[in-house]
Amino acid sequence: MTTHPALVEEIRSASRTMVRELGFMRATLAATDYSPSAVHALLEIEAHLALTAAQLVQLLDLDKSSVSRMVAKLIKAGELVESADSDGRVKRLQLTKQGRRTVAAIHAYGRTQVQTALEHLNPSQQQAVAQGLAAYAHALNAHRTGEGKAPGNPVEISAGYRPGVVGRVTEMHAAFYARHSGFGQFFESKVASGIAEFVGRLDQPCNNLWVATMNDRIVGSIAIDGQDLGNNQAHLRWFILDDGCRGGGVGRQLLREAVEFCDRFGFEAIELATFKGLDAARRLYEAAGFELTHEHQGSQWGSVVTEQQFTRRRGGASHPVKL
Repeated sequence: MTTHPALVEEIRSASRTMVRELGFMRATLAATDYSPSAVHALLEIEAHLALTAAQLVQLLDLDKSSVSRMVAKLIKAGELVESADSDGRVKRLQLTKQGRRTVAAIHAYGRTQVQTALEHLNPSQQQAVAQGLAAYAHALNAHRTGEGKAPGNPVEISAGYRPGVVGRVTEMHAAFYARHSGFGQFFESKVASGIAEFVGRLDQPCNNLWVATMNDRIVGSIAIDGQDLGNNQAHLRWFILDDGCRGGGVGRQLLREAVEFCDRFGFEAIELATFKGLDAARRLYEAAGFELTHEHQGSQWGSVVTEQQFTRRRGGASHPVKL
């Protein structure tokens, strides 16, 4: 896969800024008297409860002599204690009581750094930072160690009503379509009233709602309304993702849940309404068997857009009309 050079340079520039702002250019780190590598060693030993010097070499990607000198200094400073196993061949490093206090102070310092920075971002940006940094960190590690793909998606998918879903689904729609299509108050009000009315009908077996959550925050949604179209047709509605989750497979998971629900229920067709230009969403729809069946220009949402209808028929392809 080819990565655009401008994106590479943007990430490199951001990485240099982070290194400076987090203090890694200084001789000591996290308000301690220790180097960045020593601070990382203490944190890894705390996380693993005990480590050998050889394991630290692998974890920190440092040479053996550097780790040996660093460990000797930390033992002399009273932060670590070294103990041998029963046959005396393996020596494990553990934190002393002083070391545990030092690590607690490092954690407090680090949390304050992160919390203070995150206060300058909105919740969606915070989620994007958390997800993006985790994926990038894993990718860097995978390149060095030869490991495989990134770990499983931290996003959870659940069905049914969830407190806050009406407001959050409305917020995601309003924010996205204000940027993409210039929609304003009228569109947001329509979304709010529509989703509020729909959740009151979730007790009907033909209706369902799925939300994606990350750290207990709703970051995506999709719904199947089995009542409003009639003729044994399902209406796919309120399919939206938070900016931080786009491109991570969450949309595909949500769409799969909705389509499989419709197939189990026995709907003859699924219809959805969307707008031209949402290419990533269109690729998902078409991969799931939807076809474009109608499009026209409209201004009912506050600006002129090309409205589109996609249809997925049970047991076979749709038959799109000529546009």
